[in-house]
Amino acid sequence: MTFTFRSVDPLKDGELLHSWVTHPKASFWMMQDAKPEDVERAYREIAADEHHHAYLGLRDGEPVFLMEKYDPAHRELVGLYEPRPGDVGMHFLVAPTDTPVHGFTRAVITAVMAHLFEDAAVRRVVVEPDVGNKAVHALNEAVGFVPEREIQKPEKRALLSFCTRERFAAATGVAV
Repeated sequence: MTFTFRSVDPLKDGELLHSWVTHPKASFWMMQDAKPEDVERAYREIAADEHHHAYLGLRDGEPVFLMEKYDPAHRELVGLYEPRPGDVGMHFLVAPTDTPVHGFTRAVITAVMAHLFEDAAVRRVVVEPDVGNKAVHALNEAVGFVPEREIQKPEKRALLSFCTRERFAAATGVAV
């Protein structure tokens, strides 16, 4: 599967993102009760933040997932681990669907990781999913993430995990 990426436009994409982040399958996104204006505001804040960026993943020109990348030295994980040069944080959310395609989410996370590693400065991807999100732990492991430890974030208990470009390439066969 081939995906392309484009920056989120908070005004244009706000309604779509609202439908995704408030869907029952997006409970770990922690925006279940958000109003459309809350989602638009959140993504306007990301768009204005030099350390946090949001992208839509497109398949055949249609948005099918959301990816956020952030600098963990400045956002999300400040004070919770010792960041290294070349670390980038990542979140992703696959659009809800009534007709799931087997292997789709794995293809998405593989594309997200390959996209992040296209930047030669990125040496390691950092994630901090909820400890209870077993499905994403399995996906993370499939693309080369290694859990380090549980951490307490203000909003959740998280599993801090890392993936180097070498581990990603070994796990997926994708050259980066």
